[in-house]
Amino acid sequence: MSRHRQVRGMDFGEDYEGYYDVYGHSVEDDYCVSPSTAAQFLYPRGDKSQQLAAFMAEEGGIKEEDEEEEDIKEPEEKSLSQVRSQLSETDQAKLLSCLEEMHNILGDSQPEHVLINAIISHQFNLDQALNTLLQSSSTSNVATALPQRQDRRQERGSQRKMPVVQKAPSDRLLPKPVVVVPPGDATARITNSVAMINFSGQRTEGFEMPKKETRSGSGSGSGSRPMSRERTPDRTPEKSPEKTLEVPPRKTRTLEQATDASSPAPASTPSLPKSASKAKGLDKLDMEMEYEKRKATKKQMLNLVVIGHVDAGKSTLMGHVLYKLGQVNQRTMHKYEQESRKQGKSSFAFAWVLDETPEERQRGVTMDVAQTQFETDTKSVTLLDAPGHKDFIPNMITGAASADVAVLVVCATRGEFETGFESGGQTREHALLVRSLGVSQLGVAVNKMDTVGWSQERFDEITRKLMQFLKQAGFKEKDVSFVPCSGLSGENLVAAATDPLLCSWYGGPSMLQVIDRFAAPQRPVDKPFRLVVSDVYKGMGSGFCVSGRIEAGSVQTGEKVLVMPTGDMALVKAIQLQDDLVTCAFAGDHVIVTLFNIEMTSAAIGHVLCYAAQPIRVASVIQARIVVFNIDMPITRGFPVVFHYQMLNETAVIRKLISQLHKSNGEVIKKRPRCLTKQSNALIELAIERPICMELYKDNRDLGRFMLRYSGHTIAAGLVTEIIS
Repeated sequence: MSRHRQVRGMDFGEDYEGYYDVYGHSVEDDYCVSPSTAAQFLYPRGDKSQQLAAFMAEEGGIKEEDEEEEDIKEPEEKSLSQVRSQLSETDQAKLLSCLEEMHNILGDSQPEHVLINAIISHQFNLDQALNTLLQSSSTSNVATALPQRQDRRQERGSQRKMPVVQKAPSDRLLPKPVVVVPPGDATARITNSVAMINFSGQRTEGFEMPKKETRSGSGSGSGSRPMSRERTPDRTPEKSPEKTLEVPPRKTRTLEQATDASSPAPASTPSLPKSASKAKGLDKLDMEMEYEKRKATKKQMLNLVVIGHVDAGKSTLMGHVLYKLGQVNQRTMHKYEQESRKQGKSSFAFAWVLDETPEERQRGVTMDVAQTQFETDTKSVTLLDAPGHKDFIPNMITGAASADVAVLVVCATRGEFETGFESGGQTREHALLVRSLGVSQLGVAVNKMDTVGWSQERFDEITRKLMQFLKQAGFKEKDVSFVPCSGLSGENLVAAATDPLLCSWYGGPSMLQVIDRFAAPQRPVDKPFRLVVSDVYKGMGSGFCVSGRIEAGSVQTGEKVLVMPTGDMALVKAIQLQDDLVTCAFAGDHVIVTLFNIEMTSAAIGHVLCYAAQPIRVASVIQARIVVFNIDMPITRGFPVVFHYQMLNETAVIRKLISQLHKSNGEVIKKRPRCLTKQSNALIELAIERPICMELYKDNRDLGRFMLRYSGHTIAAGLVTEIIS
């Protein structure tokens, strides 16, 4: 590192023109080995006058490896025999017992004489001896023993001078190069082993030597060779019966085999875990089985959006439901009560369960869609709390586009219901929006009934007015349920009504029972995979996370997905469903998917994940059938609108008014009308400013719907009938 710091601090001028050639090399040789190792085994090629005999040891100086091992182990064996001869039979039995237990714990990482000394010094106390070895003694003994043996082997190696690949004299036989490995664990053996040259150009011990070749010019050291992780097994050296110097390649074994050489080989290769073996994913049959298994073992998934006019009490009502179901503990609820009382908004304590941002709590209104989960007897519900203020209608559309069913909250207080229900209020607009986005089941919570004394007359009045409007919006009477309740007091929310005034005339279900009775829609699992991205953020590990609802199909970990409209491929690294990691997810699930092998800038809100074999179409000009709501001015050709589709809202222009249709049967009433008035159906051509991912309504109902807004009001809902370009 000092060298690199020096280079970075240099003033590169004319004096250092040639330094770029050597900057970046860790050593100053051509083979990526240290100078000391190179000096030990290599001879200077530039000196042609030196003879081969100068690099060879005397014939009598070559020792057999057995003798070397005996020289190393002899002092230890003598000391062991001396110690054991001085002990009684009882102490010898204790010593052998302690040695066996230590070998089971430490293996061969410690020399035997070190273990014996530790046992005797602690008077055969196994625990104390182990603690001493693990803390201090073992480190010092191993650190001194191994370098001593290494030095002795290096001295012998320097005397022998490893031979060069040339023809040997006929009266001299060269021994096979061998490796002396000291006893101990595999790590120590590999670290302290002497590098061995293999004359056939094969793998070597510790590093790989280059093949013998003649240098020419500057190309002699053009590249370096990687460090080898292979090692040769220990063998007893034998003299070669042949006079040739070419040594046949020796068998090698991997690092894993070296560390577990004493254990028997397994009978068969163990199979990977199910989650790890899904590199190619489950086939269609398996995915269908997984989906059927989930339906049989888990509760039905239901996406619920809460809508209504501002100040109707949506967040307070659902926050109280969550508190009664145990989703919020008593300590957190007490904290919300204290903080809301300090701000003079004590009645907003339950609303703070869902309104978590400081701005929402300060203003007392919901601004963004809050998402949470709870369970009923038969359903696992994903709750989407939509804002009610007219300024945040785009956010409400985003939440409603992901919903299966809805709860419409209206205020029973006199004057407030009329304000929200009359023209300009959000009660009508929200009901029209959710119905246009495919929601057919609706629960109406008549909130704040305690402010009117649980009056049956007031409840019947609200029910009558709302039911008449909901029928016009397209809801069926059997799919709409009305529930009197109080979000602040918690009456008739989770349990049946207990107030005497309410029980005197109402015996219907509670709000939670109405939610539990909603029928889960049929999921398009068999259709191509589509996931609309609602948020993108950086996760804790590698890759990044996208969240959203799977509109169709299924996905699992290990599969490659296509991000449209950018067209980048990504790998699904993990899938999270309701705070649990799962291996697969299906249509209707709100999931968090971790993507890998892709840049974070390649995904954005409104993008769609799909499979490359079945990509979603990208469109900027479409043909659609629309239903016009109550509008103040007619729609003409060139009319500018805001196009709301799933998570996106883009500016668009109505390019053509193709025809006006009949409300009931869809027949053409008039071709090329000059304008469209309120409550009219028409076929139009729409040009969107930017290309977006889109499906036809006949192929995917959820991805074939959109909304048109103008000047802060929703003016029409539409279905995509054709993608032009």
